Amino acid sequence: MTHMKTLLGVALTSTILAGSATADELRMSWWGGDSRHAATQAALEVCGAKHGHTISPEFTGWSGHFEKVVTQVAGGTEADIMQINWPWLPILSADGTGFADMNQLSDTIDLSSWDAAQIEAGTMNGALNGLSVSTTGRLFVFNKNSFEAAGLAIPTTWAELMAAGPVFRDTLGEDFYPFEAAGLDAALIITLYGTQKTGKPLIDPATNTVLWTKEELVDAIEMYQAMVDEHVIEAWRDRAAAGNVALHENPRWSRGEIAGTYQWDSTYFKISDPLDEGQEVIYTGILSQDGQQTEGIYRKSSMVFSISANSDHQEAAAEVLNCLLNEPEGVAAMGTARGVPSSSAAKALLSDAGAIAPEQSAAQQLVLDAEGPAIHPFMEHPDVRSAMSDNLELFAYGEIDAETAADDMLYGINEALEDIK
Repeated sequence: MTHMKTLLGVALTSTILAGSATADELRMSWWGGDSRHAATQAALEVCGAKHGHTISPEFTGWSGHFEKVVTQVAGGTEADIMQINWPWLPILSADGTGFADMNQLSDTIDLSSWDAAQIEAGTMNGALNGLSVSTTGRLFVFNKNSFEAAGLAIPTTWAELMAAGPVFRDTLGEDFYPFEAAGLDAALIITLYGTQKTGKPLIDPATNTVLWTKEELVDAIEMYQAMVDEHVIEAWRDRAAAGNVALHENPRWSRGEIAGTYQWDSTYFKISDPLDEGQEVIYTGILSQDGQQTEGIYRKSSMVFSISANSDHQEAAAEVLNCLLNEPEGVAAMGTARGVPSSSAAKALLSDAGAIAPEQSAAQQLVLDAEGPAIHPFMEHPDVRSAMSDNLELFAYGEIDAETAADDMLYGINEALEDIK
């Protein structure tokens, strides 16, 4: 923390000595919680002072932010700089014209801080519409104490996880489970399992088409049922009957009765802080299965920063954006409010200052080292998520069979993809 204060002090000193030939009034919009709001406002203040611009903050919570941005972009009233959810890019800028092309601003923004895959992820129809702020991915998380109590090692394979279910039940009791998966988490688990087994993403980002056959999807759905049958996860109906609360708010997670989950690497403190004293969770790599074609890591930009295509001050916006993501002033103020930065410059600055927690660094390295096919942004399209989760829920409740669930999932996904074909 002392190193971080020193870095911020040096940054503020350099800010006083710097300036811009042209002062502009800009706006920046984002969503988040209180810590992100405070960090971003501090960063805008120092970056504005350095480059001689005034930036008005516009921030909200997550709920309703997408609708707000859609309305603003449609009316040409959006902020000059915007925090955009990565899956929104093909919705708001399918042809690459919805946001400014930051390739045209590369004299101001140092794009060398991002690797080719990150640049490609933010590129629509050849235009760089979004710069990755942080990279995140789904990892397995297990409660070390619960597995020790059951006399088991932390699983490294699906087979070991499946075998843990009966052991937890017989050793610790009916209320103890080695894993959890319901709602979105359940949909992502079957997506991971099927991607590993087939070597294919569910949706091909290159062609905007579904790559899995119905039979492959049925197999993944039946894997979910096998996890319920083997006491690996609590049945969806039972989870819902208990209130269906978020994992980090579930006292059974805090007590170690639920001993595993599949979560974003950036949520470590969110899910570890509520644990009862003496409980410890650890991130692991992706569980493997015999004959798998890929690890199947679900890795993506957690969010991007974009510049308005309608802004009259794109050069000034580029100066501020580069400061936020690459320069000591902005980097020091923002810290890890949006996770471990994608920018290599920012990551180096924060690492040297001791501002990235070891748990964060270790988890993200697991994400970066893992392999898997590219993720299509529409995997997080509301209609795609609904098609997956809603039909999996109907299957879990016994209202439809696996074949019907697969048919209805494929229909819903293909219908959503029609929007970008």
